[in-house]
Amino acid sequence: MKQKVQVLTVAVAAVLLVLASASPRAGQAAKIDITGAWIFAVDTGTVGTPTVTFKQDGEKLTGHYSSATLGEADLTGTLKGQDLAFSFSADLQGTAVPVVYKGTVSSNDAMKGTIDVADGAATGTFTAKRK
Repeated sequence: MKQKVQVLTVAVAAVLLVLASASPRAGQAAKIDITGAWIFAVDTGTVGTPTVTFKQDGEKLTGHYSSATLGEADLTGTLKGQDLAFSFSADLQGTAVPVVYKGTVSSNDAMKGTIDVADGAATGTFTAKRK
């Protein structure tokens, strides 16, 4: 009887060990990496297709924004889990205005969200796909 209890105890311990080591991996989503060039489709009442290049270092984002409407600008931001936020200063007819993008990255190749230009002067939505 004592031997059966020991075998059962070892078996239960082994199962618990397997479950404990598998649980953290099972709960983690695949790491999202948005480093690279992206083509955006932006709608603020006017449709634009800027190109955004990201460099991701952990949660920190840096990069470059290029569009016919807002010109060229360096950007900074964060990617926390799937939550994306980045901003830059655009030059609109000689006036610097803040541009803020917020959204969700659904995969390494797709994202969507909102854009705010000049603290609400223009707002809209965007989708983006990896270039």
